Order: sequence, then C-alpha cells, then structure tokens
Amino acid sequence: MKKLIMTLLASLALPVSAETLTVAAAADLTYSIEELSSAFAQQVPGAEVKTSLGASGNFFAQIKNGAPFDVFLSADMKYPAQLAQEGAADAATLAPYAIGRIVLWSLDKRFDLSQGMRVLNDERLTRFAIANPDVAPYGRAARASLTALGFWDVVKPKLVLGENIAQTAQFVQTGNAQIGVVSYATVLAPKVKGMGSYYLIPSDGTPPIEQGAIITRHGAANPLAPRFMQFLQSPAARAILLRHGFSLPREKDA
Repeated sequence: MKKLIMTLLASLALPVSAETLTVAAAADLTYSIEELSSAFAQQVPGAEVKTSLGASGNFFAQIKNGAPFDVFLSADMKYPAQLAQEGAADAATLAPYAIGRIVLWSLDKRFDLSQGMRVLNDERLTRFAIANPDVAPYGRAARASLTALGFWDVVKPKLVLGENIAQTAQFVQTGNAQIGVVSYATVLAPKVKGMGSYYLIPSDGTPPIEQGAIITRHGAANPLAPRFMQFLQSPAARAILLRHGFSLPREKDA
C-alpha cells in the first residue's frame, strides 16, 4: 500500500506527456464508466479516456497476451491479481474500488419477484439467464448465491449464459430469458430503471463481489494511469459508484 501511495504521489509531479488513457472495464460498469471518465477528464485537463467494456475473464486473457490497455477495472480481485503474478500488471497498484451486488430481474409479468427466490420454483420458468461463470465474476457470484440459497439445481437445466453481465441483461430485456441475475447497477441505470421488477439477492453466506483495479505493464509508462487509480479512490468517483448501485470497500490505512 505504501508503494502504491508513493507511486501516486510521484505521478502528480510528472508532466502529463500522454494525453490518452486506455481502460479495460468490466461490463457491470456499462452505465457508470462514461461518468467516471468524464469526471476524471474534468480533474485532469487534456486527458482523454478510451474505454472498452467486456467480460473480465476475456480482458484478463487479452492483457496477458499484450493488449494495449493501461488500466484494468475488473469485476473481481482474482483476475488483476493473476495478471500481477504473471508479470502483466503491477501488483503494488492493485486496489479494490467497488463492491458489486446482484439481483433477480424480470420483465415478464407472470413472475412475481416479490416472492423473492421462491419465484424460481415456478414451473413456467424455462429460460433463466446468468453471466458465464467461466469468464464473468458476476456469473460466478450468481452461481455461488444460487447454490448457497438452494436454487442452483432448480435453475441449472434452464440456464441461458451471457458472455458478460451486460449481455445477460440483454437476454432479459429481449425476452430470451424470463428471469435473469444481473448487477444492481443495471436495474438502477437511467435507461433501464423502472423496467420490470427486481429482487435484491441476499448476500448471506457468499463472498462479496469485490472489484479490483490495477495498472498493467503497458500502462506503467503512462503518467495518467496512477492519476486515474488515485481518482477512483476520490470522493467524486466514490459518489458516482454509490449512485450506480455499488457498495464501497473499506478504506485501508497506509
């Protein structure tokens, strides 16, 4: 942590020779990354943030193979930590920036989500969407919660897998899935808010969806990268994340 702080402080004294920052962002940030990027650009005049959205597991593979991203915003801590272990990112910069939450979401009025998880026992349910647990942390979280709550075997034969949490939400929106597990950020987004109904899945007995950011090997030479990492811990960024349905990790002492 001390090394990270020293890196961040040192970056503030550097002239910004690179005006563009490339960020690989987990799909659960679909509705918040633009606001985060704009707020950062306001604090660092002349900075441009180029973002790509997708599954954290896919970004992990791309960055490991040399994809030119400067900062990786994962939907978990596992993928950035693995990149650091393999020398593709700087372990000293790894830091949690948000904690995600998951909900059941449906636009099909036949399903009463006020029942909570019991709605999954409805015999009319034949298509149930989650993100692919092999590449998407939110998919792993969905599987873990459904298992802990005793519903995994109920929905397993009915699964429709999205590549990431954004595609999973699309399955629900288009009717390709009658109910799905999506991020809380999705149902709070202005473009989606008020559509259908949702139920916040209890987190009891399952690990939190702690999301980590890290500077990649490619981003080590970009002075905007540590500035962006510092920005993610700022009151402005934290307020944006809270507004979009994320919880915040506890601030740690240096």
